[in-house]
Amino acid sequence: MLKRFRIPAKSIPWYRRHVEAFMADHPNTRLRSHSAKSIIDWLERIGREPQINAWQYRQKVDALRILYGHCLRQPWCSEFDWDRWLNGARALESDHVSVARTVEMIEKSVEDPKNHLARTFPDLYRRFLVAMRLPDYSINTEKSYLNWINRFLRFHNNRHPCDCTESDVASFLEHLALQRKVANATQSLALNAIVFLYARVLERPLGNIGPFSYSKKPKRIPTVLSIKEINSLLMQTKGVNQLILQLMYGTGMRVMECVRLRLLDLDFDYRNIVVRAGKGKKDRTVPMPDLLISPLQAQVEQVQAQHKNDLKAGFGSVFLPDALSRKYPNADKELRWQYLFPASRIAQDPRTGVLRRHHLHQSAVQKMVKRAATATAIRKRVTSHTLRHSFATHLLEAGSDIRTVQQLLGHADVSTTMIYTHVIGRGGQGARSPLDRLAGQTHGHTGI
Repeated sequence: MLKRFRIPAKSIPWYRRHVEAFMADHPNTRLRSHSAKSIIDWLERIGREPQINAWQYRQKVDALRILYGHCLRQPWCSEFDWDRWLNGARALESDHVSVARTVEMIEKSVEDPKNHLARTFPDLYRRFLVAMRLPDYSINTEKSYLNWINRFLRFHNNRHPCDCTESDVASFLEHLALQRKVANATQSLALNAIVFLYARVLERPLGNIGPFSYSKKPKRIPTVLSIKEINSLLMQTKGVNQLILQLMYGTGMRVMECVRLRLLDLDFDYRNIVVRAGKGKKDRTVPMPDLLISPLQAQVEQVQAQHKNDLKAGFGSVFLPDALSRKYPNADKELRWQYLFPASRIAQDPRTGVLRRHHLHQSAVQKMVKRAATATAIRKRVTSHTLRHSFATHLLEAGSDIRTVQQLLGHADVSTTMIYTHVIGRGGQGARSPLDRLAGQTHGHTGI
């Protein structure tokens, strides 16, 4: 069966050992006598063993999936949420959005040999991090600016920025527009990063850059799924995975906003969900879909039971931002601070080495959406953000006010939200085709 599933030959002995380890932990139970509960209990227990790497954990889950789902063909396997255990094992990276923005990570970042700016100009990179983190720019902005600064330096053969002039900046921007064919927004982002480097890091603001070619690549209209396509996509998932997709479509949350939800963010009395520290460090409130009240309550109960067992095993802590962890030193083990969608195993905090249960990695959701879209007949390009686009478009189609949709999405400017009016034909492109009018006058006969 392992060969039929194209498991590599070098991995087959390990799969067999994982099953043997499961059998050894249940010496008085026949394989066919196990239920979904005993599988869950075992996966939760080994998920608290920190020496097990993510790939090893996924192998154990996959071994049981093939054994019970395809060798023994147990009836409960069709409803078992294997994806939750397989995809929830990935640990957060040291530069992940949830944990990267701490003081102690500055020196670790400078020492990272993979970082081009840190390797070439370590003092400059240290100053860049301080300039980014004192005003509390987002980690995504920091990564984006760093990427463009690195590309700017490589374009000019690693010359120190102080040795570059305004004309060198213009030549780099022209290269992006003419050779790399980047979008106008991408070129603007590169310019913002370079301006930040000179003004805030080097404290030598740029003068007049002079004329350069602007990118004329048009801005794309977002992909939107129909109600039928949304239903088709959701039908390809089940369990927690389906709940996550329903929540993203039903509230318009971004993927990171969804996976970072904590239990205290759910207000079942007022039917609201608080999205904390979204894009631009802004909090907002979105309505809790009535359809998801019961599934969300069941998920909370599941997290509560898991957290209780984690505490018994000597774990149970969760990541808190520095300010909160200092103000509430014991809050990291309180139930209300636990993530709504926790990882399936305990992992080391990349900053401190503390063993914690982090939230589900966003890549697991992105891969899940891709697999679900591939399994349907949808020919559009579908990503996790497509659910957000569909949420906004369907609200406008239902008659919601554009300002209300703006607030629910967390857009700073209503012009960003206006793009969805073009999708549904309420903008300048909302004219009806003259062919349709001709067809109506001839009672459906066009003469073509």
